[in-house]
Amino acid sequence: MTSVPGVDLDTLARWMDTRGLGDGPLEGLELISGGTQNVLLRFVRSGRTYVLRRPPVHKRANSDETMRRESRVLAALADSSVPHPGLIAAEPDPEVLGAAFFLMEPVDGFNPTLGLPPPFDTDHSWQREMGLSMADAIAALAAVDHVAAGLADFGRADGWAERQVGRWKKQLESYSELAGYPGPDIPGVDAVGEWLDRRRPADVRIGLMHGDFHFANVLVRRDRPTLAAMVDWELATLGDPLLDLGHLLATWPVQNAAAVGVFAPGLPSIDDVIARYAAANPRPLDDLPWFRVLACYRLGLILEGTHARACAGLAPKDVGDMLHATTVALFEQALDLISAAGRRR
Repeated sequence: MTSVPGVDLDTLARWMDTRGLGDGPLEGLELISGGTQNVLLRFVRSGRTYVLRRPPVHKRANSDETMRRESRVLAALADSSVPHPGLIAAEPDPEVLGAAFFLMEPVDGFNPTLGLPPPFDTDHSWQREMGLSMADAIAALAAVDHVAAGLADFGRADGWAERQVGRWKKQLESYSELAGYPGPDIPGVDAVGEWLDRRRPADVRIGLMHGDFHFANVLVRRDRPTLAAMVDWELATLGDPLLDLGHLLATWPVQNAAAVGVFAPGLPSIDDVIARYAAANPRPLDDLPWFRVLACYRLGLILEGTHARACAGLAPKDVGDMLHATTVALFEQALDLISAAGRRR
C-alpha cells in the first residue's frame, strides 16, 4: 500500500517529526475495517506500531468535533481501570490532514461479532466470563470521576433525564426533511416516550458514558476472557452511566432482531449480567427498567435515521430496511419492559 484515502503520508510523517514520534518512513501500512466509515490505519515507524483514526473522507458536519471529543476521552482515561486504547497524540486542527485525527496504541484483541478464536469458540466458561467482563468494563467507567478527569464540561449535566425524550423525538422529527421518507412507522413510539416522561427516576447520577456500548464496540483479549478495550467512543458524553448498562442489555445476544450477533452459547443471562454489574457498583438498580426502556427508545430512533436516509437514496435500501426492523424490535422490547414494570408495581 502506497497511498491511503484521507491520509497524506508525507504530511503525517512530518507532523510526527515535530512531536518526536520516530523518524523515517511509515511502514507496514494496513487499513483496519471497523463498524464505522472512519479511517483506521495501522502502521509502523521506528519499530513502534501506531493506529491512526480520522473521520471518513467525506466528513459529516460534526466529524472533526467527534474526533476531538474521542481523543479527549482517551486522554482522560489514561490512569483509570477502564479498558481503552492508549492515546499517543492528537491533532485537533483539520488543516493538517483535512480532518482532526489522533494516534493511539494498537490493541491486541478480537471483536466477538466477527467470530471467536480458540478456546473461546468451544469453551463455554470462557464465553461466560467474556460476557461478564462487559459488565465489569462499564462498571469501571461509571466509577470514573469525570470532574477530576477534566471532563466536567464534556456534556450538559443539568436536566439530563428531563431532556431525553424531547431530544430524541426532535431527532426523529428531523428525518421528515429527507425527501422520500414517509415518516416513522414505529408502533409504540409515542407510548414509550410518554411512559419515559411519566416515570423519570429521582435518582439520576451524572458521569461519563460510552454512549454506544455493545459487543460490536469492544475488543477481547486473546489470552484470557476479559476486555482488552472499549472502542468507538464517538457518542461518549456526560449522562447517567446506567444508560450504558441499558444499551448493553437492549442489544444482548439473545433471539431477537435487536441483538448484536455473537455466536456464544455460554454467554451469561441478562440477569447474570445485571448481578455482575451490581456486584461491582454499589448503586441501587431499582430504576434500571427506566434506563433499559430509554436505551431502546434512544437507539431505535438513532437507527431510524439510516432508514430515512435510505428512503432518500442516501444509504443502501437493504441496510435501511434492516435497521428499521431493528428499531421496531427495540420498541417491542421497550413495550415488554414497560408491561413487566407495571406488573411489578
